Amino acid sequence: MNDLKTTMRRLKFLPALFRIVDVEKISPHAAVFLSRAMHKGLISRLNRGNYVNSFLCGFPRVEEVACFLRPPAYVTCEWALNYHGISLQSPYACTAATLSTAVGKNRNVEYQGVVIEFSRISPSLFFGFTRVDQYFIATPEKAVLDTLYFRKSLPAADELELDAIDPGRLQEMAEKYPSTVKRRLPTPF
Repeated sequence: MNDLKTTMRRLKFLPALFRIVDVEKISPHAAVFLSRAMHKGLISRLNRGNYVNSFLCGFPRVEEVACFLRPPAYVTCEWALNYHGISLQSPYACTAATLSTAVGKNRNVEYQGVVIEFSRISPSLFFGFTRVDQYFIATPEKAVLDTLYFRKSLPAADELELDAIDPGRLQEMAEKYPSTVKRRLPTPF
């Protein structure tokens, strides 16, 4: 019982999302602490070295986890299009654009029934996002451009609600992308 109290006391020092290096600051034997806390169901493992303080803090949003795992990062593509009401289709994957090189299918993470995928983006294209709570998400215009950049086309383009997109801002942002992305823009723009 004393062991549980010690574990709970240490968990109070950890944020909702934490890394093994955070545990090393509060526990002399981080691996043992993590193993015991997971066994007791107090924390959840996201992937190697990254955890959720689920018992004390609950489970954070998918977007928050995506940005936490590969900083700096922002949520984009279909997930952001859906968030802004441009696409009414529910995405099956949350895409995070990152400067990190740890990307690709073998680096995907499943969290709360959603696949979080990471796509590396050039530093010159790392712009056009805003902070929402504890994560960053692409603006509507940036989400359209990133989708064209990564996917080569927009999902169900004929069903998109494009009213939320500022054509001038879209064109201004598109100038920073390769010409192939500009050519793929929908007709009204």
